[in-house]
Amino acid sequence: MSPAKGTSTSAPSSIFSTIPTAPPDAILGLTTQFRADRDPRKVNLGVGAYRTSDNQPYVLPVVRRVEEQLASDQSTTHEYLPQDGLKSFCDASARLILGPNSPAIADARTTTVQALSGTGALRVGLTFVARFISPNTNVYVPKQTWSNHRNVVPASGLPPTVDYRYLDSATGQVDIEALVQDLEAAPPRSVILLHGCAHNPTGADPTKEQWMQILDVVKRRNLLPFFDNAYQGFASGSLETDAWSVRAFVDAGLDMLVAQSYAKNMGMYGERVGALTVVASEKGAEDAIRSQLKAIIRAMYSSPPKHGALIVATILEDEKLFKEWEGELTKMSGRINDMRVKLKAALEKIGTPGTWDHITGQIGMFSYTGLTSQQVAFMREKYHVYMTSNGRISMAGLTDDTVQYVADAMKDAVVSVLKQD
Repeated sequence: MSPAKGTSTSAPSSIFSTIPTAPPDAILGLTTQFRADRDPRKVNLGVGAYRTSDNQPYVLPVVRRVEEQLASDQSTTHEYLPQDGLKSFCDASARLILGPNSPAIADARTTTVQALSGTGALRVGLTFVARFISPNTNVYVPKQTWSNHRNVVPASGLPPTVDYRYLDSATGQVDIEALVQDLEAAPPRSVILLHGCAHNPTGADPTKEQWMQILDVVKRRNLLPFFDNAYQGFASGSLETDAWSVRAFVDAGLDMLVAQSYAKNMGMYGERVGALTVVASEKGAEDAIRSQLKAIIRAMYSSPPKHGALIVATILEDEKLFKEWEGELTKMSGRINDMRVKLKAALEKIGTPGTWDHITGQIGMFSYTGLTSQQVAFMREKYHVYMTSNGRISMAGLTDDTVQYVADAMKDAVVSVLKQD
């Protein structure tokens, strides 16, 4: 029997058939390429995760021991946490970043909720801004910043990010005059995203004097600072030193938001352990703030994961475990700084054109090398050395066995590929 007139014999198309393929994430896509590369010489300098001197993932011994304690504790359950998370974890996290003697904590002007690591804290905090400040709020980010900042902001219901100038490419340090000039032009109540320490991707942090210049313009212009803290204790090796910038802003009595992550400083990448703290300039709104943050979380992911938060809270609340963790931070940050010194020395020893002082002048996991995207591509194709296209390298990805090889590849790239960026 022939089909009726006007009917089609083709199968109905899926309603999903016209969905375009999203571009790969710049950093995660790089890891995929690295894993597929079969060359034995390959080196991954793109991943933002600590590696040992043998280039292996590292589980902190103190974390491993607490995990074992929890596993053997028969009172440990897998019950849901409240939307705002584990209270002991939230309280300890606030004390860690704001300080145990913080005036904001003493005055009950803080509201802390557990979040899905730093990204989740940013997402919840920015959604809060969109709903209760304005959906048209401008969010200013450093011109050189973690690429996901530009994804999270519009996904939270806010306009696309606005750049403020940050790095002086000639010195590899913060261009404070340009930075302040751009913040001076920001409309009042704009959100200013600030990296608390170990700026990603540049490794260039403001000095204390420069932080006070930033604080001054933020206060005068009635701007809303939002600190992203992914590396407390991982930059200088000191939890106190790395919290200085945040505490200076809190002491100034500003309204502000603070995101925390324990991915790097406790090596808990896959556990997604983080916190968001809203600091108010005056008390009285804490219950309302908490209720609205809980409502946002409820609709977004209902409640946060429990396991990682229990581990972090146990370490933060136990004096002996806390001291052990501080020792681990000193060790890890020390290895990264050692790689900085060795890479700079290797580049200079082989006569690599240019000045490489910025490698040791920067701080934290990353270094902004100054290599162009063309030079980066040259190194990947010829030497199988992987890094992000902006020339950012993870110092934790270097080892004593690979540092000379990477230096040789960098020299070849600098000599062979003219700068076009």
